[in-house]
Amino acid sequence: MTEKKRYTDEELEEFRSIINEKLKIARSSFESMMRQIMNADGNDIDDTSPTYKALEEGSSTQTKEELVQMANRQQKFIQGLEAALARIQNKTYGIDRITGELIPKERLRAVPHATLSVESKNARKK
Repeated sequence: MTEKKRYTDEELEEFRSIINEKLKIARSSFESMMRQIMNADGNDIDDTSPTYKALEEGSSTQTKEELVQMANRQQKFIQGLEAALARIQNKTYGIDRITGELIPKERLRAVPHATLSVESKNARKK
């Protein structure tokens, strides 16, 4: 028997549903972060006393920077998931981009946007 070169359509559908679920959560989380960054939720200290505002300004700036970093990471994650959906469409999903072998299902279930097996990823770090 020859070694499998790609996942079956049924397997790809399983991964598609995992990815769509993660995308839904990631987009919701991203939108929430963006609302916080833009102060759209109105939970800021802008409407309280100036003294309190001055004391809080430093920590609010840090929090906003952290939120921006988290939002950027989330956006990158969303792009990775969307790229994975495109690979499912092209039937190239789950193929290690270095070795051309199938990435184990367990890895793809945990990291559905992975393009490398753990072995390839570790080899690249060296």
